[in-house]
Amino acid sequence: MHITREEVLQAARTIRPQVVEFRRWLHRHPELSFQEQETAAYIARQLKANHIPVREGLAGTGLIATLKGEAGPGRTIALRADMDALPITEATGLAFSSENHGVMHACGHDAHSASLLGVALLLQQYRKRWGGTVLLIFQPGEEKFPGGASLLLKEGALDHPRPELIIGQHVLPEMPTGHVGFKEGRYMASGDEVYLTIKGKGGHAAMPHTLNDTVLAAAHTVVQLQQIVARFVPATVPAVLSFGRIEGLGATNIIPEKVELAGTLRMMDEEWRGRVKEKIHQIATHTAATFGCTAEINIGDGYPMVYNHEVLTRHCSQLAKTYLGNDKVEDMDLRMTAEDFGYYSQVFPSVFYRFGVKQEQGDTGALHTPTFNLNEDALETACGLMTWLALNALQP
Repeated sequence: MHITREEVLQAARTIRPQVVEFRRWLHRHPELSFQEQETAAYIARQLKANHIPVREGLAGTGLIATLKGEAGPGRTIALRADMDALPITEATGLAFSSENHGVMHACGHDAHSASLLGVALLLQQYRKRWGGTVLLIFQPGEEKFPGGASLLLKEGALDHPRPELIIGQHVLPEMPTGHVGFKEGRYMASGDEVYLTIKGKGGHAAMPHTLNDTVLAAAHTVVQLQQIVARFVPATVPAVLSFGRIEGLGATNIIPEKVELAGTLRMMDEEWRGRVKEKIHQIATHTAATFGCTAEINIGDGYPMVYNHEVLTRHCSQLAKTYLGNDKVEDMDLRMTAEDFGYYSQVFPSVFYRFGVKQEQGDTGALHTPTFNLNEDALETACGLMTWLALNALQP
């Protein structure tokens, strides 16, 4: 039996106070990546109280709930929310501010998890009227390498049953509440951490001819590495290589024996991602050698790029227009920020979209800041739209 848009809109409106309650509890009790024990226990209690089976302890603290429709066969799909908070001291002044000092839901993961709990309740409510299987992923550790998504995949948590597609959503403070945004194809960049250590013979700064100037070598290395994006990577491939930390523990008259650099590499192409890593090794090694120094290079494999399946994303965008109205659905630009949802998008047809949480009055704040304060009216949109997308995605 078909479930109409009007039914989902009304159901999302009805359940809104409960979803707000979920979000406020989660906001008050934030936990860092891979430490989400209390968060996971709370989510599990809500699911079990509504007779929804759940697997616990996945990738440490992760959960996957399984809902089966009773209206015949259908697809198996997955919906994902992340649970972890950030090491930030909250400064919003909210009545339900963080009770864990130095930890805050400053990236909206409380809203993601609360909304997915709401989706679980709505799908459970309608289970006699849809067919198929929905996996509800409450994922740990999105904010910390290696990322909870990668661990869930390595553990085989999504192998039995295996979803045909996966959908995720994320808050966007610059977007008006009630709006959502989609981007087909390449959407978010891969994110690799780059660590370099320039080593040489230190000594008295007044006698540079007797030593290897590690500071000068490090400075030249940073400058030379900028040529990778400017002159090596094609202009059609978005790329960023930035260094945010340089540490050489010398003094005004001491050249240190080593200088450490830390930066980030962001790419929108997996093939060029590998080639750039090789180029970093070449340039850093050769530049350091020019000054009689050596370079130790460590570039881990961070999160892959988020790639939105074109046909599926176009379909979901159209469904969103049906649900919210054409004027509430926006086209998103590329983002050079990273997300471990990229791991899923390398394995399954995926859609990762944004929903607006901008305050109508007052400051919403930016993501990853102490004053981030989302508009809770957005929870109704997030919960209702994901339910609508899931119900339609279940149909073959």
